[in-house]
Amino acid sequence: MYDNYLRHLKDRIGTPLCRTLPPGITQNHLTLAAFVSGLLAVGTAALRSSQLSRWPLVFWLLNRFLDGADGTLARMRGTATALGGFLDLLGDFVIYSLIPPMLAHGQERSSADAEVNWRAIAMLEAAFHINNFVLFYISAVVAAKPNDELTSVSMRPALVEGLESGLIFTAMFIWPQHLALFCWGMSVAVTLGVVQRVYFIVPSLRRLDQRLGTQKTS
Repeated sequence: MYDNYLRHLKDRIGTPLCRTLPPGITQNHLTLAAFVSGLLAVGTAALRSSQLSRWPLVFWLLNRFLDGADGTLARMRGTATALGGFLDLLGDFVIYSLIPPMLAHGQERSSADAEVNWRAIAMLEAAFHINNFVLFYISAVVAAKPNDELTSVSMRPALVEGLESGLIFTAMFIWPQHLALFCWGMSVAVTLGVVQRVYFIVPSLRRLDQRLGTQKTS
């Protein structure tokens, strides 16, 4: 809900840190590092051993830090590109999709008696899938982004955005024993966000149809 405001705040805080980076480090390097740290987070979570117990959370927090830094660095240097934005979002979606099932797999590995509610995992993944369809359909229709929007594609506000997702996923890493509860709760919240975005897109599509119809008859 607060992502657009927080991106501006993040840039004000992160720009001095990004100025300390050598010129040879680009935003794409940070994007790649974020993706690798995300893979390490879900990989160590899936292994779920006592020797690795703290590393999933450490790698996940590193992923979040680097994921925020790449955009800040690109805007600070004026080097933001469409490809960079695509790679950033692709990495996010891959990691977000892997977190619930990999944490669940780690639960099963940790104890033969562990019961994983795979229905909750499946429901959350389905909610992600539907939300991504609606989100990017809106992005295709709304070709022009507001001037104060800092993402590579237009992101309509909703109940669950980057901040809320990050907090819920962090809670999953800290308390994986409550994974099913987090998945059910996030599924409901993401579904409500889908309803919010559909409420926005339907009138926009009707206006688009009216404009196209007027053009055909003129």
